[in-house]
This record gives sequence, C-alpha cells and structure tokens, in this order.
Amino acid sequence: MKKYLLFSLTAILLSCGGFKKTQEALNSGNYETAINKAVMNIAENKTKKSNQQYIILLEEGYKKNTERELQHIKFLKKDGNAANYEEIYNSYGRLKAIQERIRPLLPLYLQEENRKAHFVFKNYDDDLLAAKSELSEFLYSNANTLLKEANYKSDYRKAYNDLNFLNEINPNYKDVVTKINEAYQKGLDYVIVNMINNTDQIIPKRLEDELLNLNTYRLNSNWTEYHTNRIQNQLYDYQMEVSFQDINISPEQIREKQISKERQIKDGYTFVEDSNGNVVSDSLGNSIKVDKFKTVRCDFYQFTQYKSAQVTGVVSFIDLKKQQKVNQYPLSSQFVFEHIYANYEGDKRALDNDLVALLQLARVPFPSNEQMVYDAGEDLKNNLKNILNTQRFN
Repeated sequence: MKKYLLFSLTAILLSCGGFKKTQEALNSGNYETAINKAVMNIAENKTKKSNQQYIILLEEGYKKNTERELQHIKFLKKDGNAANYEEIYNSYGRLKAIQERIRPLLPLYLQEENRKAHFVFKNYDDDLLAAKSELSEFLYSNANTLLKEANYKSDYRKAYNDLNFLNEINPNYKDVVTKINEAYQKGLDYVIVNMINNTDQIIPKRLEDELLNLNTYRLNSNWTEYHTNRIQNQLYDYQMEVSFQDINISPEQIREKQISKERQIKDGYTFVEDSNGNVVSDSLGNSIKVDKFKTVRCDFYQFTQYKSAQVTGVVSFIDLKKQQKVNQYPLSSQFVFEHIYANYEGDKRALDNDLVALLQLARVPFPSNEQMVYDAGEDLKNNLKNILNTQRFN
C-alpha cells in the first residue's frame, strides 16, 4: 500500500510539474511551446481526467497564438516591405501546422463546463500560395540582382542560399537550378596549391602525391576549391604554398646495454639423513627427499637500433589579388625507427621471460632516408588536413 501511495504521489507531482511548465509557457507568451506540450499530453489519452487542464490551456493557447500571428501578418503587409514576404509565408505555415496538430484530437470535451473545446479553424491554403508566390518572386529577383551586381564572394553565396531556399519552397521555379549553379561557381574561392622543397633532402614522390591528394582530407568547407594542377583560363583567388624548410635525419645508431642476471634454480634432489647418516623415512616408509638448488648466471646484451627523421615546414596562404600573405601555419612531423634485439652469454635460465623473448629477434636493415621521410609524412597529412579545415578566407 505504501509503495502504491508513493507511486501515485510521484505521478501527481510529475503531472503537476508538466502542467506548471505549460502554464508558465502560456503566461510568458510562448504559445507554440504551450500548445506543443498540451498536445503531447492530450494525445496520450484525451479522456483522462488529469488531462482536462491541458485541454483548457490548449484552447486558450491556440486562440491567443492565432490572434497574435494574424496581427503580426497584418502589420507586415501594411509595412509594405518586400523583405517581409518570408516571415508572412512562415507565419501562415505555422498557423496551418498548428491546426493540423490539433485536428486529429478533436472533439475534445471539457467535462466540468459540459461543452466541447472551441477551436476556430481556417483554410490558409490560398494565403500560403499567395505568400509563396510573392516570396518566390522576391527571392528570384533579389538573387538575380546579386548575381549581376555583386562585388564580393559573400554576395554570390547569399544569392546561392536564397535560390536554394526558393527551390525548396517552390521547386523548379523558372531557371532557378541554373542560377543556383551560377551562384555557386561565382561564390567559390579558387586556390592553387604549390609545394616547395627548400631542404637538401629528396621529398619522396609518393609523399608529394599523398599530401596533394586533397580529396582524401574530407574538407568541411563548401566554398573553397583547391587545385594542385593549374587549370587554363581559371582565375585563382588564393595560393597555398606547402614549403618544406628543414629535414633532419639522425645517423644510424646501435645502442648497447648489458644486464647481468642471477637466479637460483632446481638442480635435482637429495635424501634427508639423520645424524648417523641414515636416510630418514616418513610415516609410510618412503624416503624423504628435498630439492637441490644451484645458482645460474647470465650476461644479457640488449641492442637498440635507432634512427629518427624530423620534417619542418610552413603552409602559407596568399591573396593573389592583393599579393598579400593572409595566413601562415607551422608544419612539422617526426618519425622514429626503433628496433630491439638481444643475445647472451651464460645460462639463459637466469633471465626473465620478457628478456628471453628478445633473444628470438635479430638485427634488421635500417630504413633508407627516403623511407624515413615518407613515414614522417603520416603526421604531416594529419597536420595539413587540420590546417585546411581551419583556414577561412572570408
């Protein structure tokens, strides 16, 4: 019984909490929030007694929201500013959407007042179509003007966004698809990429190809197009220079370390004798034996093959119209080759298991300088990808 009462009390508190938040949304003028919360609760069970309060809030919220939206539309139309067409269109869309959410719940009864909840619905289709027509013409005309008179890439991008929105609400309006492509091409920043080697080392061709294969970087900029091969008659806005400044490769080294190990190991057994030299037996008559131990020693020689490569450079972006550097980023990477092997003198039973495992390894050839630089390139590719995703031209 106590558990049931506790559950009931919790349910009541939760219900009150939800109602209170809905009431607060209504009182603060957040009518759509209040309507959505009320609809959600009523949809679960519209005949539930505790949901009567939500029906009252829904009725009030719908009435106040409709009045406010229609007053807002009236003001926007009276203002006469063509830039208001989008808001007028959106307002009619919201009015229609709210009606469509409430309609499946009808009829709704207010039991204490013994009446149906009252909702005045209106068909906004003609208003929506008229608003869409006016908005479509405004967006198309405005985008056309931008395409003809734009001074900046941002103008073309605004035209592109407006035309895409137009194509969403009114697909295939006039030649909007062609205009979208035109706006996109004009809004792009074209960047030519050059790689410069200022070091006295050879950059592996494989590494150059992979660094310049920008398609693998999954760049998140929709408005920048990088070209590693110059296209004839293409006007480039920026130049990206990937300049290698220094490549340091260490000498091939073999570092030696000696470890001496000593351990006691079992070496057979011996019989226990009494003071008279007689073998002692246990209660069953068996001779008593004890383990014999001996100390073994081993000199362990560990060899570490070591070679490192460090590549440093800089990535610069240059505005070709102004002939000015707009940004510069450091580029660096390091790769370390390390291989451990070992041998021994003495009894290897004195060695720990991890040392014994190294005895199975042998010396290997050192990688070439070219291979070291290529291996260092993995970090270079990640660094370059981060730079390209960070860089914004405007």
